[in-house]
Amino acid sequence: MLTRKQHELLLYIDRHLKQTGFSPSFDEMKDALGLRSKSGIHRLISALEERGFVRRKHHRARALEVVQIPQIISGDAASRAEDTFSPTVIRGNFTPILPAAEVAATVEAVRLPFLGRIAAGQAIEAIADATRLIDVPAGLIGTGTYYALEVCGDSMIDAGIFDGDTVIIRQDCNPENGQIVVALIEGHEVTLKRLRRKGSTIALEPANARYETRIIPADKVAIQGCLAGLVRRY
Repeated sequence: MLTRKQHELLLYIDRHLKQTGFSPSFDEMKDALGLRSKSGIHRLISALEERGFVRRKHHRARALEVVQIPQIISGDAASRAEDTFSPTVIRGNFTPILPAAEVAATVEAVRLPFLGRIAAGQAIEAIADATRLIDVPAGLIGTGTYYALEVCGDSMIDAGIFDGDTVIIRQDCNPENGQIVVALIEGHEVTLKRLRRKGSTIALEPANARYETRIIPADKVAIQGCLAGLVRRY
């Protein structure tokens, strides 16, 4: 079973080999998949190699060999398989991006406003208005109003929040001490931190020992939402 990105990379490598006779560079693969760094390509290729879909020729540069391409099961074969195998996912439609994978009804997506980047490090300028929407699993969302942000920085890594992650924020929340929140500071800076109320002040705590806690008068901080979920792409 391949992830969507693994499947996309495998097909891209196969097409490139057939068209040029040699495998694409890491920069070409990164650009083709829309990834920000080559480290993601390294992980994808390692996963494909472990699963037996590609083989590296270590004595040559830019030398990848596609061993196999996942086959889509025909209708008759699928019917015979169903007689002996009970799937553990709910039946769904085939996706247009990855035809061999079924979409379970329990993981249908909802669309949330994507409001840009938020600092998990030094505070950055306030969140801009929504310019696009992002699909997230419906299971991450409950009742209330939600939006999504991309994390920029590493100050929350010990809470499992990394640079490049997409965080799902519930806007209409009443945060308790210890919750991770989106905090607007003095109307023009915004950051993702753990909230601590201390009398007439608010402490915004990082989850990384390299960063210091900021103590700010409570009337200078507006809480714009609480962390509700996280989406990570590889």
